[in-house]
Amino acid sequence: MPPLQLIRTSLTLLAIGLCLFLIQASARFGFSRLLTRYALISNSVSVADEAVQLSPSDPETHRARAAILNRLQMPGEAVKSLETAATLRYRDDYLWIDLGNTKEELGNTAGALAAMDQAVHWAPHYAHTHWQRGNLLLRMGRPDDAFAELREATAANQTYFPNLMDLAWGVSRGDVKAAQDLIGIKNDSERNAWIRFLFTSKAFREAYELSGLSNSSIMNGGFEEPLMLNETGFGWIVSPEHKNRLAIDVSEKLEGAKSLQINLDGNWPPATALLSQTIIVEPETTYRLSFAVKTKDLVTGGPPVITVSDAANNQLFGKSENLPTATSPWTTLSFEFTTLPNSQAAVIRLQRNNCDSSPCPIFGTLWLDQFHIEQTKTTRKQ
Repeated sequence: MPPLQLIRTSLTLLAIGLCLFLIQASARFGFSRLLTRYALISNSVSVADEAVQLSPSDPETHRARAAILNRLQMPGEAVKSLETAATLRYRDDYLWIDLGNTKEELGNTAGALAAMDQAVHWAPHYAHTHWQRGNLLLRMGRPDDAFAELREATAANQTYFPNLMDLAWGVSRGDVKAAQDLIGIKNDSERNAWIRFLFTSKAFREAYELSGLSNSSIMNGGFEEPLMLNETGFGWIVSPEHKNRLAIDVSEKLEGAKSLQINLDGNWPPATALLSQTIIVEPETTYRLSFAVKTKDLVTGGPPVITVSDAANNQLFGKSENLPTATSPWTTLSFEFTTLPNSQAAVIRLQRNNCDSSPCPIFGTLWLDQFHIEQTKTTRKQ
């Protein structure tokens, strides 16, 4: 055979061999991935072992094996597979996080922290790596270092901010100043979120003070200002399903230029507060609440009423007489209530009395105006 032809034949055979090798390797890889998926579904270590043998350089096979071992409460073996996977794909921050969590489960917090360090190193601008490292530091009893990482995570992704507040609140054991220092509030958006958090955590007085409100009177009691229908916090809150029934009226008012008009078309469950506002109160103190009401063609078996309850435990402090039905001119109603020894705030609500029958519709129109509250006496020991 001529030398040139021999070279061509050799190259052809080499190419065929290479193709066969690649086909075989591809088949082994594909079958390995198929076994990996089946192993995860069936929770089978033996199938995962077969996948690793078929494709030992594929980090996914080792990762899947580790996942199964962790499910079977075998973290010691899982660590070995995760370490192999991390060696094969060392830039994968999620692999380092898995390795860190597994080492922590084994009690190796130093090794866990080293793994989390690698996760942050390879993904320094992503929130989840700082968040995972911060939580580990927190569990290690290093809150200052932990919250530095957690704040870094929040700076990268604001969706972590509610969790940051919750962790700070728990670590500080409800100490508002300490929690704020841990959170490190940087802007108005975070400040407002923190106020809402304090409100829902029943730290009413602290939330009120941070809101910059100057006194504990009823906000917008005459409905002269735009009606800000808050979902939480201070100011008037309207039940979402009934918000279209309320409107500021400039033609009907007792004093000032406006009042609140409420149009009722039948559906208002007695258990639902259509309108409410949370106010700051002093403990063991008696207050008088007054307001004005007018009605037109109001028909119902469960008349509306204004109630006041403790904001923390919803214990009823007092309520007004039934609001007038049918058609009535402006009438001023008032009643007194006394707060509890541990009261911080009270909730004023417009709701209905229970009916003797069900369903119990309500029709007509009512107007509210001039809500006022005044302290009449205190029963606290000085």
